[in-house]
Amino acid sequence: MRRIYQRGPGGRVPVRSVSRHTRETWLTSGHGTIGGMVEHDTETSTPLSDAARRLAGLRPRRRTDTDAQSPYWHFTREQWSRLADSTPLPLTASDVARLRGLGERIDIEEVETIYLPLSRLLNLYSAARGQKHEVTREFLSPLADEGFEPASKRTPFVIGVAGSVAVGKSTTARLLREMLARWSDTPRVELLTTDGFLFPNAELARRGLSGRKGFPESYDRRSLLRFLAAVKSGAPEVRAPVYSHHTYDIVPGASITVRRPDILIVEGLNVLQPPRPRADGKVGVAVSDYFDFSIYVDASATDVRSWYIRRFLRLKHGAFQDPDSFFHRYSELTDAEARVLASEIWDSINSPNLHENVMPSRGRADLLLRKASDHSVARIQLRKL
Repeated sequence: MRRIYQRGPGGRVPVRSVSRHTRETWLTSGHGTIGGMVEHDTETSTPLSDAARRLAGLRPRRRTDTDAQSPYWHFTREQWSRLADSTPLPLTASDVARLRGLGERIDIEEVETIYLPLSRLLNLYSAARGQKHEVTREFLSPLADEGFEPASKRTPFVIGVAGSVAVGKSTTARLLREMLARWSDTPRVELLTTDGFLFPNAELARRGLSGRKGFPESYDRRSLLRFLAAVKSGAPEVRAPVYSHHTYDIVPGASITVRRPDILIVEGLNVLQPPRPRADGKVGVAVSDYFDFSIYVDASATDVRSWYIRRFLRLKHGAFQDPDSFFHRYSELTDAEARVLASEIWDSINSPNLHENVMPSRGRADLLLRKASDHSVARIQLRKL
């Protein structure tokens, strides 16, 4: 529930509800009060700064018991950006334009404010894990002759990136790959999307899952787990299948090879899903068990739905025009028809998957990036150590 409260002699009195768009526009514009009204959000919205509160004649925000008990630290954009003030930005505006996804509005300022501090944090975490590897080698050295010696080189630092369809997780993953590769101690960074582990369309049809592509059961989870187990065991080469968004299917015989990178980024809808109970009642292994760090890219479902529909319309006028595209038939729709179709696809497939499977997994993330309606990150949450 999001309401506007009027400050009065008897305390705060609810005046009216506001839409998320109005609320986020209001907050991101820097206006915390309007005509003596104060925004109060029972969800974790972008907090007003103490300076803004003093300017409006309000008391600085107090740390509540709920804040103290939260497993996350909550950062404003300004606070987060200060964490990498002395770190040079390794990307240019043209780099950012090349990396952003269709419909994304991310710019160089957003990269410097949000993703530069994040890349620095991940670089520090990766280095710390390397130190842990060396300490473990030294600790086990008396038993090396008995087979208790770790691999000579540390295994890849694995980062998981999860979030809804159209929320921008792919852009986040691509930006992090480029930025992390610019650090001198992690020059080899590879990116894997879990789309390659979707069952082929023929297998989905055989299983009656053609209308549930993207749901957890549409993935070859065992193959994905075997892939990650091999990566984390230090295998010199591990292959993964390739998915084509052009043909909307797995590419027969094609594969990508991961050769022991310094960092591997794994991006997908369901990578933070909890482990599944097995038939014998025991709990199995989760994909996230192989992650050293995990990120969830978040936004309101209303905003993501709007972004999905806009992206669908752009594709209709772009990639769908190719006669070889699986979706070429959609290019003949009018914009109004395409908008209705995209809405129905979202409401019948993507929205249920988001609410049933993707969104419930965000509490398992080490870091959450909450986006506003203009695609900018409005809030950052980092799990406490």
